[in-house]
Amino acid sequence: QVQLVESGGGLVQAGGSLRLSCAASGRTFSSAAMGWFRQAPGKEREFVATVNWSGGYTDYADSVKGRFTISRDNAKNTVYLQMSSLKPEDTAVYYCAAATMFIAGLNIDDYDYWGRGTQVTVSS
Repeated sequence: QVQLVESGGGLVQAGGSLRLSCAASGRTFSSAAMGWFRQAPGKEREFVATVNWSGGYTDYADSVKGRFTISRDNAKNTVYLQMSSLKPEDTAVYYCAAATMFIAGLNIDDYDYWGRGTQVTVSS
């Protein structure tokens, strides 16, 4: 079992930055691929970024490439999402997710555990 708790969300102006954190509990964190997803009001949950078990592989949605960076610290059981050049369309609830595989992709079904989410609001 893996429990995930997100933090770091908030209100920021367009062009600003935020860093989200996801603290994980459970012995399997260091061998689990991790991902970030987001869900805006009235829209489906969508993939944002993923990182493999070691941090050596990452992938991003086209909409955030060059602006967001996913990373992890296995010693701290934490995964991060550094968000820069934020846009109003980035406004959403951001969810952390863990897979039981070393590497995972952009599909929601690849992930087995989910946090409750943290709200990010970008004002124009």
